Amino acid sequence: MTGIGAGPGTAAGARAGKGASAGAPAGSGASAEAAVVVDVPAAREDQLFAALANSTRREVLRLLREQGPQPVQALADHFAMRRPSLSEHLKVLREAGLVSEERAGRQRIYRLEAAPLADVQDWLHPYERFWRERLKGLGDLLDRMPDDAET
Repeated sequence: MTGIGAGPGTAAGARAGKGASAGAPAGSGASAEAAVVVDVPAAREDQLFAALANSTRREVLRLLREQGPQPVQALADHFAMRRPSLSEHLKVLREAGLVSEERAGRQRIYRLEAAPLADVQDWLHPYERFWRERLKGLGDLLDRMPDDAET
């Protein structure tokens, strides 16, 4: 996974085609459209993190995790918003691959798709390791310090 926080002005943003032309020097007259390289994993990653950034969408995921697949109306009953607004949140989650939709007659049943969350865990792992090492170092330092009771 690459490119979290990729935006205009960053190397990853340039790879994602946000105003960058790969392989054509500035002012060369080369077509920017023909030379743009899109970093699909970074774009997918950005979509996943954007979906998780909203508290309503995280609550929908929690409800689906704890209560299993549910129709839109059952999910909507948990929120103080109109159903079209919730449908927009569900669309974002669906496009990020976090939920799937199944039609059962006139109802749409939503189901949690947890596989993309493994990508989030993979992204977070180096940070967990970083903090674990830092806290271990702090623990070692505190173990070497004399206790206050001895003074």
